[in-house]
Amino acid sequence: MPHHSLEEFNAMYAGRPPWDIGRPQSAFQALADAGELRGKVLDAGCGTGEHALMAARLGLDATGIDAAPAAIALAEGKARERGIAARFLVRDALRLADLGEQFDTVLDSGLFHVFDDGERRKYVAGLAAAIVPGGRFFMLCFSDRQPGEGGPRRVTQAEIRASFAHGWRVDSIEPMILDSLLDPPQIQCWLARITRM
Repeated sequence: MPHHSLEEFNAMYAGRPPWDIGRPQSAFQALADAGELRGKVLDAGCGTGEHALMAARLGLDATGIDAAPAAIALAEGKARERGIAARFLVRDALRLADLGEQFDTVLDSGLFHVFDDGERRKYVAGLAAAIVPGGRFFMLCFSDRQPGEGGPRRVTQAEIRASFAHGWRVDSIEPMILDSLLDPPQIQCWLARITRM
């Protein structure tokens, strides 16, 4: 699987990347509708900001971070157009501790699956610093149930459980659909609900 550089990710926002569907992922919208998002919310790898904007619409203190400046600029534009107060920052999700703040809820739509093993360990360590004890991490990632070779690396349930084995409780991992602009548009993914211990 080719590992995209920051320059490549940033360049994708000159067009419309396949994950930029112009609305929240239905799995995360369902979490929001069920009242699962609470407190201070961080959207890690927020892209053009749909999930941070969704949280802010609920009246939550929402921050989105992405390493791609082009994505953050688009997210800020959406917030202005929609009159929603959300904060967007150009930051590296592998350096979450550098934010110097903690969140009650962290959302990850399609970020975890772009990392290699070493990056995953850094990311999870950063999440541990950025999430309050008892806080929740909700993740949508490519699933090993997705056929073919194209796109991000497939993730197994066992890999998720191993990544969050220490200091976390994996509450559930369930099969879900990730919506995209690809053809066919629906991608097999996992929705993981994880609590910081």
